[in-house]
Amino acid sequence: MEAKAQWRFARISAQHARFMANELRGKSLEQAYEVMQVVPRKSSRYWKKLVESAVANLKVAKENEVDPARIYIKDIFADKGPIWKRWIPRAMGRATRIAKPTAHLTVVVAEL
Repeated sequence: MEAKAQWRFARISAQHARFMANELRGKSLEQAYEVMQVVPRKSSRYWKKLVESAVANLKVAKENEVDPARIYIKDIFADKGPIWKRWIPRAMGRATRIAKPTAHLTVVVAEL
């Protein structure tokens, strides 16, 4: 059985999120938590919350009959979301556009 969790419009670029996703893909739950704890990247906080949510979804689906040692990350990916555009005032009456990228993060966990 598998469970899925999504985080839409996460305030991180998809490129930065994909770096961590590639590290976590296929790993067991224990290994994934170790990697997320060690790697000092903003995306590891996002992925940690999302993996915890997916595991909770799996527990609900299986009515708490889940062994955490048998859970692994089956699929994990980050899709590009919309870019929020903001303006910042600059010298001599000009303005510069600031792009605030977003991403749609998805995790699928399964039990062996």
